[in-house]
Amino acid sequence: MTHVNAPHAGPVDYREVQQRDDFKELRKTHRSFVFPMTAFFLLWYIAFVIAAAFFPDFMAIKVWGNINLGLILGLAQFLTTFLITGLYVWFTNSKLDPKSSAIRLELEARGAGLPEEEKH
Repeated sequence: MTHVNAPHAGPVDYREVQQRDDFKELRKTHRSFVFPMTAFFLLWYIAFVIAAAFFPDFMAIKVWGNINLGLILGLAQFLTTFLITGLYVWFTNSKLDPKSSAIRLELEARGAGLPEEEKH
């Protein structure tokens, strides 16, 4: 069990913190974004690889000049990555940070994470 000596509240039991409703809600909120977005991206990536491997005629469809569907879908992989990253930053800033900050501030008020010389 990890304990940090706090000046006023005694040691912080991080396993107890993990069992609190506010921490469980934080974890649930995080997972509600991460798991579906990961599944979406993996399916999208695997679909691209399968299309490239097994449907070369489909990927070779000319869209404009020498630009074919495979090139567009390949570049869309990069765009999707940037989009997901932007969405995650927005989600974290708006949904996760307020919840995690409240937990962190409460634990810091109890002395968790402070160097030994600041605790006394």
